[in-house]
Amino acid sequence: MVGRGWHIAMGAFLASGLLLLGACERGAPPPPPRFTIAALLGEQGAGGFARATAVRPFRFPADHGPHPGFRSEWWYLTGNLRGADGREYGFQATFFRFALAPGPVTGDSAWRGNQVWMAHAALSDPAQGEHLADERFSREGPGLAGARAGPFRVWLDDWRLGADGMEGEWRLQLPARGFTLDLRLRPASPVVLQGDRGLSRKGAAPGNASYYYSIPRLQVEGRIRQGERGITVTGLAWLDREWSSSALEPQQAGWDWFSLQLRDGRNLMFYRLRRRGGGTDPHSGGSLSDGDGLIRRLGPDQVRLTPLARWRGYPVEWRLQLAGEPHGWRIRPLLRDQEMRLSIRYWEGAVEVIDEVDGTPLGRGYLELTGYRPSR
Repeated sequence: MVGRGWHIAMGAFLASGLLLLGACERGAPPPPPRFTIAALLGEQGAGGFARATAVRPFRFPADHGPHPGFRSEWWYLTGNLRGADGREYGFQATFFRFALAPGPVTGDSAWRGNQVWMAHAALSDPAQGEHLADERFSREGPGLAGARAGPFRVWLDDWRLGADGMEGEWRLQLPARGFTLDLRLRPASPVVLQGDRGLSRKGAAPGNASYYYSIPRLQVEGRIRQGERGITVTGLAWLDREWSSSALEPQQAGWDWFSLQLRDGRNLMFYRLRRRGGGTDPHSGGSLSDGDGLIRRLGPDQVRLTPLARWRGYPVEWRLQLAGEPHGWRIRPLLRDQEMRLSIRYWEGAVEVIDEVDGTPLGRGYLELTGYRPSR
């Protein structure tokens, strides 16, 4: 994605972080921020932070942990599950960190800090036509939210994600409003460094980029709770990690982001940056990988995307033609209404991939749509 989550991290963190310093201490929920993507993702405010300007070495498991020199970063999990009840489910769990100012904080109070946090969670139940979503906000100290590398942990209140080492089991524990995720995840594919060896450029301006890697496949098992129902589940998840201090360029209006796990073992990630007035930005890109890692980088000339159907203004069904494939792929939502109606509104949901010619099921994945004005 552009990175996947910039619309949230840059918007909700900026607004909610400032408001949290007062509102959350009084027990009042922060009012929803109202911003445009263009205003939030410009160069203003990036001074003094580290910038993603050059290829760097990645070191694991250290890079699973925080990068406080950068203005924002996120840990992004999405996945498709099958329950012991025979039903399919989709889930999302995302932790965002945002720095209000560069540099360390001075003073001896644990309440002093310039880091604010937000987390989003969702559970989709296509069989019941239900999509549940929740969010939380917090400042970092003292111990309310944060991240560390050894061993890796990221948390906001009692929403937690952690891992032991590079090959060990990950654990997601997330009791949300109306549902709970309690999942164990084990990496089943190598890390894929997106862009140029992990430097993912979003525009022509120097530093308008992120450091971005993915683990395209994690085997999942555990339990979800939906209301009073507890269900044992198994499935596949996708992890995205990005950190950055820069943003979209003025002519970029939003993006359409795809993460697809195919039955033949391949994984496709592609984000289409949309330009104002229409068209695909030349900095759109992605990757094709398999169980051995990266197969090839993908540019906008290698992936042709055509929207086929809309739901309230969001293009939720697509035709994707990948260069070298004999047939196009049809990407359809498992549930049309998977809109995240939170402090920042966007569409993110579970999808299926089928062969457009003979209807053969090809895989599952997730789709994210930002920068749209949904109709009612």
